[in-house]
Amino acid sequence: MPYQQQKTVLSPPASLPPAERRRASPGVMAALQVGLEACAMAGVHPADPASVFASSGGDGRICHAICSALASGDTMISPTQFHNSVHNAISGYWGIAAGAMTPSSVVSAYDGSFSAGLLEAMTLLVGEQRPVLLIACDSDYPQPLYDARPVPDTFAVALLLTATPHPGKTIAQLSFCGDALFTDSAVQLMDDIALEGLRRSIPAARCLPLLQAIARSEAGRIVLDYVNLPHLAVDVAPCS
Repeated sequence: MPYQQQKTVLSPPASLPPAERRRASPGVMAALQVGLEACAMAGVHPADPASVFASSGGDGRICHAICSALASGDTMISPTQFHNSVHNAISGYWGIAAGAMTPSSVVSAYDGSFSAGLLEAMTLLVGEQRPVLLIACDSDYPQPLYDARPVPDTFAVALLLTATPHPGKTIAQLSFCGDALFTDSAVQLMDDIALEGLRRSIPAARCLPLLQAIARSEAGRIVLDYVNLPHLAVDVAPCS
């Protein structure tokens, strides 16, 4: 289907208790929504997988609110905002919503955060020998932060990774490329101009070339943004 550009619409997840539901930021709401959907599609209970959360900068709106409070001379910062300002807040909300007590990592690598999260998730998958849920999420920044970091909207993606295929559930096989794990080759772009704009403007959306290959059941090597050069190379193939 052609991409229809519009603002992301979010709603607080019913899986959170009322108090946490009221405090959930757009980033938290988006991350929980895609994470729960990925687990449902995979037929995996949300409490079972280990988890990796990737974000380029945490919650921009809360950062703005705290900075504004400090700049106004009133140093009494909201405890709720402070609680939600830490980079691993999404991991905590996921633990509450899913009842998860499994290993969890939180990573940030600026525009390469999705690739850093994917590396962390694959490593955790091998080390823990259990399913791993990767969630990458970024949310928009208000002015004046937007001038320095023009992220226009909230975007989240979740991948449920397993070491072996689950018949009827697994839709693609991902693998790193051995000696070619990192490459100086050009990052793969999106053919659609609007989707390419989305990929460039939101760090978590740097996953779009990989998602496109999965959606089209294509096989090949996808080169993704990482931390400057080199880039990250991922082999993808459809599962029969």
